Amino acid sequence: MHWQPTASINNLKKRAKTLAQIREFFAQRKILEVDTQALSHATVTDLHLVSFETQLLDAGCGAESGKTLYLQTSPEFAMKRLLASGSGCIYQICKAFRNEESGRYHNPEFTMLEWYRIGFDHFDLMAEVSELVELVLGCKPAEQMTYQQAFINNVGFDPLQCTIGDLKEAVLEHQLNADWAQLENNLDTLLQYLFVELVEPQIGQTVPCLIYNFPASQAALAKISAEDNRVAERFELYFKGMELANGFHELTDESEQRLRFIADNELRVANQLEPKPIDENLLSALQSTLPNCAGVALGIDRLLMLVCAVNSIDEVIAFPVNRA
Repeated sequence: MHWQPTASINNLKKRAKTLAQIREFFAQRKILEVDTQALSHATVTDLHLVSFETQLLDAGCGAESGKTLYLQTSPEFAMKRLLASGSGCIYQICKAFRNEESGRYHNPEFTMLEWYRIGFDHFDLMAEVSELVELVLGCKPAEQMTYQQAFINNVGFDPLQCTIGDLKEAVLEHQLNADWAQLENNLDTLLQYLFVELVEPQIGQTVPCLIYNFPASQAALAKISAEDNRVAERFELYFKGMELANGFHELTDESEQRLRFIADNELRVANQLEPKPIDENLLSALQSTLPNCAGVALGIDRLLMLVCAVNSIDEVIAFPVNRA
């Protein structure tokens, strides 16, 4: 029955209840719910993210007609423009889009919860993330561990002092089926691969786990730590084999963010990928003074997999891509 939803009606009721819980969580904290655009003139420059593209064909749009627009991979850039405009603390529950494979944990169109807290650093926000997950899942508070320690515990050496050769040797030692890794020369691609294969399966199995202080080379839009410039003030949440959230003590320096976007695009070109347009509206917002804040994006569908105790994202989405 291809026309019917892949999620049961009971799971869809649990979905509605969970969304109501989340909204009440933020209402109690007087955090404003916002709604930003899904289409943008610019997109992320990240090497590992692929945006959906479309063309604006409305002749009534004048000079805008025919331009390429991008579906958001997250509402981050737009929400930071609101923060710089004086919105105060905000959150959003919205659709996000990534042009990647569908599978047990992935659907190209998914639901994201993203929120920003003015005056918070990443540790403050980690505590609030734990509170939300405790409420929704009825679980114990999240444990915390640095990226460095998690990598040492499960891979066997320090990721902040390793070489590409060390990482390739680890792939062989752990008998991972990844011939491509021996030809790979990007340190972060190898770090991420080993983290996914060897670290993620071992953390957050009984209680949620917050991994923080990622390598500075994986900072994305996070501040570099003032205490150790080898790491960024970034965290991720894991529970029962899934990455649930990714958060930053947000970078507020426009010039540094521009340099990171440029470096991303240079990396894309080096990997035979097209460079992506840099979001000048975001950079203008940073230049206008983004308040000191921390932000996090949490995958609602994956969280609901835990709420409903199911093994596939299709079981919590009414119509995934194969039935859309």
